[in-house]
Amino acid sequence: MKIITGIRRCGKSFLLSTLYKGYLKTEGVSDDCFVEIALDKRAHIKYRNPIVLYDYVLRKTQDMEKHYYVFIDEIQLSFKIKNPDVDESRVPDEDREMLYITFYDILSDLMGRSNLDIYVTGSNSKMLSKDIVTNFRDRGSEIKVYPLSFKEYYPVSGLEKADALEEYLTYGGMPLAVLEKKRGRETQIP
Repeated sequence: MKIITGIRRCGKSFLLSTLYKGYLKTEGVSDDCFVEIALDKRAHIKYRNPIVLYDYVLRKTQDMEKHYYVFIDEIQLSFKIKNPDVDESRVPDEDREMLYITFYDILSDLMGRSNLDIYVTGSNSKMLSKDIVTNFRDRGSEIKVYPLSFKEYYPVSGLEKADALEEYLTYGGMPLAVLEKKRGRETQIP
């Protein structure tokens, strides 16, 4: 499993759903081999329940002869729920936390399926790197995404270095801000 983390708006979703998916498609992966769930979208809000999410992924990836790419965007929006299969009265007080099912539980289970390649994105503010390391112990790779450095920003800015630095200091290196600023300059009438 690959876990893509970074601050909000730094390009995690774009990296996964546009760049990486585009690459896979150029390598011959067909559209029916992608399972994409964006937990921040209203249409996918029901998948914030980890059991519903799990059932959906299993339903979409039943063909064991196919290799699927599962993209779950904004995994930190998934909530924990009480396990309906456990008799709560039999659980000792010190184990009460184990009454719950979280996205860690379902992802750990899905990782065991040989026909799945799982990618999740999550914001650092809710899903800390230490949580990933603890819960996936060498079974997942974390990919950290950062805003653009000035060295990365400058060549795409289309500005003189001093003007680019002023703009970078004003707006920062968030990829969308860079694209919007560049697009705005291109559409200005001289």
